[in-house]
This record gives sequence, structure tokens and C-alpha cells, in this order.
Amino acid sequence: MPRTVWILVAARAVNRLGAFSLPFLTVLIGTEFGAGTTTAGLVSAGFGLATIPSRVAGGRLAGRIGRRRTIVLGLVGCALAQLGIAAAGSLAAVAVFAVLLGLSFELYEPPSQALIADAVGPADRVRAYGALNAALAVGGTGSGLIAAGLGRWDLRWLFVVDALTCLACALTLRLALPADGPRGQRGVPDDGHDVGNGDGDGPVRPWRDRGLWAMFASGTAFALVSLHIVMALPLTLGHRGLEPADAGLLFTASAVTVVAAQPALRLRRLAALPDPAAMALGYALLAAGLAGYAAARTLPAFLAATAVLSVGEVLVLGRVLGVVVCLAPPGGTDRYLAAYGISWGVATVAAPVTATQLLERAGAGALWAGTAVLCLALAAAQPLVVGPLTKGLPVRPGAGAPAA
Repeated sequence: MPRTVWILVAARAVNRLGAFSLPFLTVLIGTEFGAGTTTAGLVSAGFGLATIPSRVAGGRLAGRIGRRRTIVLGLVGCALAQLGIAAAGSLAAVAVFAVLLGLSFELYEPPSQALIADAVGPADRVRAYGALNAALAVGGTGSGLIAAGLGRWDLRWLFVVDALTCLACALTLRLALPADGPRGQRGVPDDGHDVGNGDGDGPVRPWRDRGLWAMFASGTAFALVSLHIVMALPLTLGHRGLEPADAGLLFTASAVTVVAAQPALRLRRLAALPDPAAMALGYALLAAGLAGYAAARTLPAFLAATAVLSVGEVLVLGRVLGVVVCLAPPGGTDRYLAAYGISWGVATVAAPVTATQLLERAGAGALWAGTAVLCLALAAAQPLVVGPLTKGLPVRPGAGAPAA
């Protein structure tokens, strides 16, 4: 793949190496400021709500000031907000910096997706985005270990180190990416206009596609499940009498599983499964792993459940982007992927509230059992949601293949 893609992949791996602080934001709020679970969830939800306009702003800024400048601005903004959280002396200050972090958090995505889309042809975009996802998993193998070590010492240092990796990523991309040209030569960012205005002015209008709406609804539920894991796992360990920082070990185990599972995706029988069947299998494995969380009382039991659900996530993520790509008209792949990505912003708002409320009112067992039931429902829905979308659609090269 082109040099620009590999630069973005490498920089994202460096950034992911330090992206371990957010799962511990609720823990920091509770241990440092004595806030309840509900308050911690509301602060995290404020962060999530801020990520939605952040993605829209990233698309608009990329067109106005350039893609490289927007990427650097977003990463530096994240670093400053993280340092603010680390130095905050009150709960109100943490809440303010959490919202500022959310406003910076998604600035990176539209211009980076646009750069990748410009650097490769339509047939290679799924492979390029798959390489980006693999880089996140590789970075995650180290980030969990760092979190487990620093979290036992001082939770605030998690945010300091995260800020330093953001700055390192910003510097790398500032030096390595091509310079932004004059405003008239920059090109319209791939998702900023359409996502920001609903259906946009151009021929590619993802929000008018009922198929994308169906994938968006299913994707939002999947994102909610994934973010429940990220946000509630440290709290669950604390409720079960284990060290919350050991969630870092579980996140590392998940990342190792994701990397180790990549060759299995190319097994003939698994690769030959239709998208609805493969995604249904992935959701079933997710449900099994989450049921394991509901019953787990020891760290080895949590590790085993993590390995199972991580394989499920690999199956879902390996197919879902290919389905979205199949729905996109020529030239609209990146805009469809960006519109679909808003589902994660919606889930980021909801997950802190739903996870903490279920944990506080019903307990850890009910939280994970309920999330497992949601995954079973998603598994049953895949033939109904994905089947009609993929039937009769032309399969582009690489569109239906598992991500790398």
C-alpha cells in the first residue's frame, strides 16, 4: 500500500499504545473525588456527546485549514485535555476537560479516512482500513500492560502518558504527511459535508439510504456492547473484589486474541461463510463471552471470557465494513464508512449511562447477562438485516473479505 497509508497506520499504533485512560475515567472520578457511579457515568456521557460534533468539525476543518493541520490540531487538543484531567483538582474541572477531550477526539477521523481513501483505489480500501484496525490491536497489546502498571501506582499518570503518545503521534504525522496545499487544492473531506448536514448536496447521500440506516442501527447496538466492555469492566472487577487496574491485562488479552485470530479468518470454511452467517456467529461468540463475565469471579475466568468475545468481535468487524462498502455507490465508499462511524458516537453517549445504571441498580451479573441477551438478539437479526442488503449486490474486490 502507499506510503501515506503506512504512515497513518504506524502513527495510529503509537497513539493506541497510550489510549488506555478512558476506561479508567469513571474509576478516577470515584476514587479521587468520591463521586457515585451515576455521576461518573454522566461525565463519561458528556465526553461521548462531545465526540459527535467533533467528527462533523473534523470534516469541515479539513476543508478549511487542510487535512494534516486538522489531524495535528485534534491530537494536540486531546493531549492538552488529557493533561487537564490529570491535573484537575475538582470534579467540575474533570467534567470540563472530559468534554474538551470529546470535542478534540474525533477531529482526527474524517481527514485520516479521506487521506486513506485518496491514497488507494476502491478495491484496496477495505484492506487499508483493515490494516488500520490491526494497528490498533497491536498497539492495544502494549497499552493494557502499561495501564495495569500505571493504574496500580496513580490513575492520573494514565492520562499523562496518553497525552504524551498523542503528542508523539501529532509530531510524527506533522513531519511525515504531505503538506496541505492551497485551500482551493485541498479537496472536500470525504465525510465532513454529508455527515454534518444529513444528506449533503452531492450525488452521494448516505443518510437517504435505508440499507445504511439498517446497518447504522445494528452497528449502534454493537458499539454499545463494545463500549460497555470498555467502560464497565474495570468497575466490575472492583465489584468482584479484584483490582480494577487488572482490566488493563484483560484489554491486552483481547488485543492479543484479535491479532492471533487474523490467520483463522482466512480458513476456507470460515471465509466462505456468507456475511449474515459470519456476523451471526460473531455475535453468538460475543454473547458467550459476556455470559462468562456475568459468572466470572476470578481473573483467569475473566481472561477466558475475554478471549471468546474477542474472537466474536473479530468476526463482526471483519465483515461489517465490507457490507457498508457494498452499499456505497461508486466514489462514496469513504462517506458511507464515515456515516456508519457515527454509530460509535451515539453509543459513546449512551454506554456510560446504561452501563453504570445497570451496574448500580441491578449488579454486575445482570449488566453482563443483559448485554449477552442483546448480542443474541443481534445474532438472530443478522439474516434479516444483512441478508437483504447483500443479496443481489455486486461484490467489489475485497469488499466482502475479512479485514486484515
